[in-house]
Amino acid sequence: MQYDVIIIGSGPGGYVAAVKAAQYGFNVAVVEKAEIGGICLNWGCIPTKALLKSAETFQAFKHLASYGISFDGDNVADPERTKDLRADITKIVERERDVADKMRKGIEFLFKKNKITIIRGKAVLTGEHSVTVECNPDCCSEEAKSCTSDGGKCTIEGKYIIIATGAHPKALPFAPFDGEKIISYKSALVPKSLPKSLAVIGSGAIGSELAYFYRSMGSEVYLIEFLDRIVPLEDDEVSAQLSRSFRKEGMKVMVSTKVCGIDIDTQAKLEDGSLDPENVIVTVESKKGEEKIKVERVLCAVGVAPNTQDLGLENVGITTDKGKIQVNNFYHTGVANIYAIGDVIPTPALAHMASAEAVACVEHIAEDEKKVDLEGRPVKFHSINYEHIPGATYTMPQIASAGMTERRVKELGLNYKVGKFMFMASGKATAAGKTDGFVKLISDADTDKLLGVHLIGADVTEIIGGMVLALDLGATAEQVKNTVFPHPTMSEAIRDAAEAL
Repeated sequence: MQYDVIIIGSGPGGYVAAVKAAQYGFNVAVVEKAEIGGICLNWGCIPTKALLKSAETFQAFKHLASYGISFDGDNVADPERTKDLRADITKIVERERDVADKMRKGIEFLFKKNKITIIRGKAVLTGEHSVTVECNPDCCSEEAKSCTSDGGKCTIEGKYIIIATGAHPKALPFAPFDGEKIISYKSALVPKSLPKSLAVIGSGAIGSELAYFYRSMGSEVYLIEFLDRIVPLEDDEVSAQLSRSFRKEGMKVMVSTKVCGIDIDTQAKLEDGSLDPENVIVTVESKKGEEKIKVERVLCAVGVAPNTQDLGLENVGITTDKGKIQVNNFYHTGVANIYAIGDVIPTPALAHMASAEAVACVEHIAEDEKKVDLEGRPVKFHSINYEHIPGATYTMPQIASAGMTERRVKELGLNYKVGKFMFMASGKATAAGKTDGFVKLISDADTDKLLGVHLIGADVTEIIGGMVLALDLGATAEQVKNTVFPHPTMSEAIRDAAEAL
């Protein structure tokens, strides 16, 4: 079983690399020990958005009166008509799982269409060009099934190997995940019931999105962040706006707060003698001193760790730094023809980042092999501009950003200007009833070139792409100001912010 390219992992890095390599004429095998599509498709990006759509719809129905809609001619101004509105978490989860299942089948279809071999099992590097797979019982690969005589293992060989094994959620050292009371994002996506109260530790994209979902569904939510602001990778003003919006919805946002301990009281009882579901005690420390918070569940969202353990890296001489594989500009590990992309290397742990790296990595291999693209042109490697990688957080309001924050510009000592436009002055935002947020542009005061774009508002993740292009092309604030945006749209606020510059 010999292949041109073996890819370990089928997430947004792995499956994109596989399809792209197959399109360049390579014979490709993908080894995957879990679901095709990886974490993003099955337990991350896609299912989270399905949950958030349910939350958005639920919230819209609760505010029908403000849009002049009523039931059976009842008083449209009477909010009591929506008091009996219920969220069926079982149906919500069923829909979310169905969305993930459809997307997974789509990837499997692409693999079949492009004649990509899938081998289901755990991969271990056993040589510079060989991978041994401990096959899953449900392995659908005929090649793998034929190797069961060797204890359910098969060895495959490839001229090139790409490691794209992704990452897994980190747990606090004193509070390991138990799947019931202390959960990761994976458990949070498939709850059997809605908790009365939830403490979310960590306010990055994952923590903030799930905090918003559970709060929208009616849970009492504590969002706890060790740093001095939530969504700490975003611009400070964006962080402040999201904090205000969250608090307005009744979420308890706690910043500059350290979690000191998490204890589960298995004997906690209510007055009627029944077991108290809010029996998780989270001890935190802030400027106010020590405080104990009682909740039903704790969601730990303090980050992810790369899946580089038990991969056999030591068998081929690949070293890691803090679990991350070191690579060069072409994603080469320095060992034979072995490459690595996505969350296992020291670049932003983002799905679109992994996909972009997959394309660039395969382009480099195809260029070396003198391959041509689908139109018969020689394949050329293109590098990624890591300075302008967009970020997107799908809370309400949404966050989208690219380039430098104002904090970073100050650290570099650059001479800069800031232009802002508030969505409360936007006709489209006002008509939609979603005026929280703003557009903030940062430019170089000497050259007028854009340095950073920061948006917080309704559906802003849909309009950041154009601004990434503007940053990549070195656009100036004046060029953006002179661009004609459609009216009325949320996007025209970008032109207004440029005008402010």
